[in-house]
Amino acid sequence: MKNQFEITETAMEFLAEKKLSYPSIWTDDAIAFITELHKKFESQRKLLLLQRDQAQVGFDQGVMPAFPLETKEVRESNWTAGETPKDLLDRRVEITGPVDRKMIINALNSGAKTFMADFEDSTSPTWQNLMEGQVNLIDAVNKTISHTDLSKNKTYQLNEKIATLIVRPRGLHLLEKHLQIEGQMVSGSLMDFGLYVFHNHKQLLENNSGPYFYIPKLEHYLEARWWNTVIDFTEDYLKLARGTIKVTVLIETITASFQLDEIIYELKEHIVGLNCGRWDYIFSYIKKFRKNSKFIVPDRDQVNMTSPFMNAYSNLVIQRCHKRGIHAIGGMAAQIPIKNNEEANAVAFAKVKTDKEREVRNGHDGTWVAHPDLVALAKEVFDAGMPTPNQIHIKREHRKITEADLIEPPIGIITENGVRKNINVGVLYLASWLNGQGAAALHNLMEDAATAEISRSQLWQWLQNKVVLDTDKELNLAYYHELALEEFHKIKTELGAENYEKRQFPLAEKVLERLVVNADFVDFLTIPCYKYL
Repeated sequence: MKNQFEITETAMEFLAEKKLSYPSIWTDDAIAFITELHKKFESQRKLLLLQRDQAQVGFDQGVMPAFPLETKEVRESNWTAGETPKDLLDRRVEITGPVDRKMIINALNSGAKTFMADFEDSTSPTWQNLMEGQVNLIDAVNKTISHTDLSKNKTYQLNEKIATLIVRPRGLHLLEKHLQIEGQMVSGSLMDFGLYVFHNHKQLLENNSGPYFYIPKLEHYLEARWWNTVIDFTEDYLKLARGTIKVTVLIETITASFQLDEIIYELKEHIVGLNCGRWDYIFSYIKKFRKNSKFIVPDRDQVNMTSPFMNAYSNLVIQRCHKRGIHAIGGMAAQIPIKNNEEANAVAFAKVKTDKEREVRNGHDGTWVAHPDLVALAKEVFDAGMPTPNQIHIKREHRKITEADLIEPPIGIITENGVRKNINVGVLYLASWLNGQGAAALHNLMEDAATAEISRSQLWQWLQNKVVLDTDKELNLAYYHELALEEFHKIKTELGAENYEKRQFPLAEKVLERLVVNADFVDFLTIPCYKYL
């Protein structure tokens, strides 16, 4: 069913069911604002995506990323970013998760300093998920949010002291198929960002906070410049003082790590930090160098923050952030509590502790966790290692990190078990996403689109390069299909045939096949999946 909102000079077509029209979100003024964002910034967004494609042609031909010559002065001159608001000075523990109602309440109550409400990798972008997420955030900002779980006879509501709210919109590559303006689908980035800031900026300022965002998936400083123009326009449109909107940029692409100063510089009135988005960063490494046999990445479990290219990127982020006066936030601990197994739980928590100790020792100003039960552990580590609100005053200028350091191939082996695990995680996550759940607890880890991207991109890379596994067998098409069918059968046996069908696993199998057995690499797994939502 299709409705049409008539507004000045143009029309927004609303392509969801009428019962999902969400009139409290889509007011005439909100429609006008989103329309203005689309008209002013959509053509440039498309051009930026085209430039990504052109850069990939070079990578496929063996060109390696480098520190840009044209911005040498930006890297070498002395300047700092704008002021950081009081409620973002201490970010020692940040919790992240999707925008469902119960998650928002639990995360805000978790004891973490901030909560990143995520419209991107941990949210399956059904229209209902996105719109109810906006409703939930409005209620959270107004401190009226509550949730009743009838099965547990329990009501959830906010504590007096809650985390500072930060929102992550979708990346530049994602469209919103339920909205069209002049026949064009609207950018998911602009819709998510625009609706949240439009509906909440006044109340946030009354709360002595502000509209704070995490910006994902940037690949070039020109993309940061685009976001800066969007933010400046938004502040002018909403009559906000320049610098009211604050952003933290996720460094989760290999190309962005070569342009850290430039990204900060482009957003310097608005930026308050960079974050090491480690899982997407590994995915980006595989993706960008996918046709270069010198950069084949071993089993996912063998690549971590101690791998040389990951360690170099983390340390460079810290150095450049502190030079420019902003936070360097560490990466996600994907572990989740393991019920009814104290021994396994102790091992998992020990891994988290070691990871967080390394981050605070290296100089990070905070870290991420995916589950409320990990907040206290991460906080304890950072309290012990960072008695001040942050470590920005410790500059670490002595670090020398080269272009070669940032791309040094990780050492390890590729195993049959690694292939099987990637198939298993890939199909389980795809089925979850297709069922509207963007964050899935699998094998005692919280998987989202970023971690699933590693699994499927490794399978593609290994298959294209016909790698030899620890079994001394070449991973060719026949061998891959043999392993895939065995893994699918295991899941089907465990779930039962009826549940396997009902929970979209046959479709997930087909999507995984397209992602892995394909001469052309599919840029993001969410793009072919989106048409099925």
